[in-house]
Amino acid sequence: MSAAPAPAAGGAELPIGVFDSGVGGLTVLRALCAVLPGESFIYLGDTARLPYGTKSGHTVARYALQATDELIGRGIKCLVVACNTASAAALPALQQRSSQLPVVGVIEPGARAACAASRNGRIAVLATESTVRGGAYTQAIARIRPEAEVTAIACALFVALAEEGWTEGPVAMAAAERYLEPLRAVPGRAPDTIVLGCTHFPVLKSVIAAAAGPGVRLVDSAATTAQEVRALLAARGLQRATGAAPPQLRFLATDAVDRFAAVGGRFLGAPIAADEVELIDL
Repeated sequence: MSAAPAPAAGGAELPIGVFDSGVGGLTVLRALCAVLPGESFIYLGDTARLPYGTKSGHTVARYALQATDELIGRGIKCLVVACNTASAAALPALQQRSSQLPVVGVIEPGARAACAASRNGRIAVLATESTVRGGAYTQAIARIRPEAEVTAIACALFVALAEEGWTEGPVAMAAAERYLEPLRAVPGRAPDTIVLGCTHFPVLKSVIAAAAGPGVRLVDSAATTAQEVRALLAARGLQRATGAAPPQLRFLATDAVDRFAAVGGRFLGAPIAADEVELIDL
């Protein structure tokens, strides 16, 4: 594959491309919209092939490259990989593929935020099976804070609970307590910071916090990622001009647009109409 082109002249008016395996990355889009209210966005949810979290790194990288090519073909000035699994498996390949295009993943911002938040240097990462297996958060945290002790836990059930809307109540609480039980195994050695290492997990923040107990800080990489994108656009002169045409928000999905709209609204924090979602094929 050839390298992606740089944003064209007038590129500041182009939208920011965001993709995830499904609707979880809408939590990142929500943070981006809050920090960059004047920008336009195109969000792609690869709903036909979710979840990425149980697939091999090779397969995830292939899917991520296809999603990136689709967004580049529509004209974007920056790419945000709003998926922890894809960030872990494919970010270097995406940056090489799109060498002239700014590409931001969610793992490095999340790792930096966790290292800054932790007082005792003990950090837990809750993520998908693939992200835990690849060790991306552990490696990123080690680069920033080598003395940190990192415990990574795969929490596959959280994804299903988030999409079903079971974000509170006894079932969600029981799952959170079961997943976090290993963190309390050694008295006095529990982490004081937990990274929500999957974009689905922020909607379960209240039950995770309750299961973790008082004094434990929860880090959601969405807000930190949004701040990084804002700084990157400013550094490259790609901020959209004040007073430009009203920003646009477009949604793409590879399957089940009705479900994308119905479930996605919970993650975005605003309703999505099914006729606002374009069905595409990668």
